[in-house]
Amino acid sequence: MKKILNYLFEYKTLTRQQARDILVQVSEKKFNESEIAALITVYLMRTITIDELQGFKDALMELALPVNLEGELTDIVGTGGDGKNTFNISTLSCFIVAGTGNKVAKHGNYGASSISGSSNVMEQLGYRFQTSEAELNKELDRSNICFLHAPLFHPALKVAGNIRKNLGVRTFFNMLGPMVNPASPKFQLVGVFNLEMARIYNYLLQQENSAFTILHSLDGYDEISLTGDTKVITKKGEQVLSAEKLGKRIVLPSELYGGNTVEEAAAIFLKILRGEGTWSQNAVVISNAAMALNCMNKYGDYESCYQLAVESLESGKAYKCLQTLIA
Repeated sequence: MKKILNYLFEYKTLTRQQARDILVQVSEKKFNESEIAALITVYLMRTITIDELQGFKDALMELALPVNLEGELTDIVGTGGDGKNTFNISTLSCFIVAGTGNKVAKHGNYGASSISGSSNVMEQLGYRFQTSEAELNKELDRSNICFLHAPLFHPALKVAGNIRKNLGVRTFFNMLGPMVNPASPKFQLVGVFNLEMARIYNYLLQQENSAFTILHSLDGYDEISLTGDTKVITKKGEQVLSAEKLGKRIVLPSELYGGNTVEEAAAIFLKILRGEGTWSQNAVVISNAAMALNCMNKYGDYESCYQLAVESLESGKAYKCLQTLIA
């Protein structure tokens, strides 16, 4: 690792193969925690290249525990690392999509730079992580949704988990998360923390067979926040959409507060999914769910998808998916 670090400290970049080899060695525990922390720090000080990110992704997918899940799957996931401490918008949106009858394979992890990641809140609500293909398919069949806890499927993420948590800042692992869902969903709604990451993701996802939509709220959120305009990127091109267009009206950042503990985050999560959220909370999760439905290209325009998401939440179908999953 000393040789690798000295190379990187000279402002040189890795080839795709070199990046792949390094992350394989991380997963094999060939480096200590200090060495891994130093490697992570390099990418806090400069932008990761496309080759480096592709190489890291290659390693994670090559080593991933394989899982074959049935049906046309969707995932809604953000890079995290936006520092906004919002409630679990992406995970809530997944349940709304499941409530419309679509299959969701949610890929998530514990929060590293946030109070409560998707894995934290799911665990707090009583969900038990698993890797059994048969059981995950049963969950999809019964509740239209299953949850894939990233460290159970990716050895390198498990090795780096405590280091990331101790650092408490955004790392290149945040950038990798949305790209390495082991179920390889057909439809992906991906939120990113800045426009540079949006550009990189657009380049990488254009090469995949899946349909995708990339989101970045221009005031810094890695999802549709309705606190301002949102950049939306698909295979067809790019556009900037207003909060009024996406969610009827603008909301205040304070209305997206996610709590100071995992317990608070779980309480907010349940309140919203039960249909007891504020207008702003509901509008944000509905907007993200609607954009995921729109990505499927089978429900007409965005407004039709928005109304479908509204019905899923207000009818209790989304909450029923959670109840069935936990049971």
